[in-house]
Amino acid sequence: MAEKLRVENIVKSYPGVVAVNDVSFEVLEGEVLALLGENGAGKSTMSKMICGVEKPDSGKILLDGKAVSLNSALDARNHGVAMVHQELSMVGEMSVAENIFMNRQPINALGNIRWHKLYEDTANLLKSFRLDINPRLQVKRLPVGMQQLLEIIRATSMGCKLIILDEPTSSLADEQIQLMFDNINRLRKEGYSFIYITHKLAEVMEIADRVVVMRDGCKVGERSVKDLTVNEIITMMVGREIKQLFGEELKERTLSQDCVFEVKNLCAEPLYRNVNFGVRAGEIVGVAGLIGAGRTEMALGIVHAHKRSGSILIKGREVKISSPKDAIKHGIAYVTEDRKALGLYLDYSIKNNLLVMQLKNLSNRMGMLKRSGINELAKRQVEDFRVATPSIEQSMNNLSGGNQQKCLLAMWLGIDPEVFIIDEPTRGIDVGAKAEIYQMLKNLAEKGKAVVVISSELTELLGICDRIVVMASGTVQGEVEKENFSEKAVMNYAMRADNMEILGEAL
Repeated sequence: MAEKLRVENIVKSYPGVVAVNDVSFEVLEGEVLALLGENGAGKSTMSKMICGVEKPDSGKILLDGKAVSLNSALDARNHGVAMVHQELSMVGEMSVAENIFMNRQPINALGNIRWHKLYEDTANLLKSFRLDINPRLQVKRLPVGMQQLLEIIRATSMGCKLIILDEPTSSLADEQIQLMFDNINRLRKEGYSFIYITHKLAEVMEIADRVVVMRDGCKVGERSVKDLTVNEIITMMVGREIKQLFGEELKERTLSQDCVFEVKNLCAEPLYRNVNFGVRAGEIVGVAGLIGAGRTEMALGIVHAHKRSGSILIKGREVKISSPKDAIKHGIAYVTEDRKALGLYLDYSIKNNLLVMQLKNLSNRMGMLKRSGINELAKRQVEDFRVATPSIEQSMNNLSGGNQQKCLLAMWLGIDPEVFIIDEPTRGIDVGAKAEIYQMLKNLAEKGKAVVVISSELTELLGICDRIVVMASGTVQGEVEKENFSEKAVMNYAMRADNMEILGEAL
């Protein structure tokens, strides 16, 4: 196969750090190359240089055998290179057709848009991707996962034959992931090439031909996927063997029969209805379900982030929660799935973020902060949670995703909660940080806390939980005990509501 891309001896430095150090690799025509590494390894910087957002300090970028100088993303697209970012760039108020062909709409001699032609071209494009979507539909009315697929369609419609996919499945349900993989495999047969960046190694084993692994800005390995195991990839990425990805088995805890935390008849229609489950002290309970099942909405209802009915019980006693502040007062912590938008103060220092939940304990009777000891407490939390940073005064914006997530955990654990609810605990973070976070959650359980983990990754729930509650269409469809854990058992419940609806229509 011919080379689509070759990077030779690429170097890129920023003040105080060499982000990419003498890296070389190639991508062949029709190939899927997985670019892997922990957060901060240099993958994003390398991708930005390939798609024209950053310029290398030295080295060469060759496309179809010719050296090119890429000065912008538009310049890269003109050379047939596009990047689909994890953060969506679709304009919600515009139609599917307008988004896909933005600034490239077919026009007549007077410069007016040929709307019929625009919708027709879009319909044909969507059909080739096996998507039954009305081209006139506003994008905001589509699920996030479908919008992610449209980003890829837009890139191919531009004639780009090399597409960089950055965490493309972070918002996709399993069936959408399979649809994406089917389309990637179809496109590669047509000569498209892909650089696939992800922390989901099972996906790498399924879709990629080769892997290039980076660590600390350097390329540390390049292998064919068929010659690798997941554990070997992990070792290449982190520089050490991780024997227990999901943490050590809990030996120092005893589970009582009584629930310390219970949810009874929680309702906020149409988001969810009649949700019931309980958690014992020292137990990790997972909440599974497809995208749109109502898991996050239910968790937000527990802390009364929106109006709902139903009861919350702590140690058998009903507690009144009328706001998130009340939830904190009763020892319930909710860690959001969106750490950047809703969880952290990105423009503030690590110290300020770590201590924001403890301001009352760090203030005197006049409400003034006790300056003595604040720095020491923040430094201790950075050390305890193994946050990689040169200083507690560093801006939260400058941390990798994994270190931001550890700070978010530290922030909420500062209130010493009895109930710890965490939504998508490892979304978008590397395998090394995942292992540390799993161990943190198990340590919480060992201390007798009630832990609730909401996750779209079934392997994650099967690996760390004692029991899994499965939601579909806003209700709890069933529970799976640890001795019966399997993907099939969980998915049977997750698909139950849809299957019942289909059966009802058939009858």
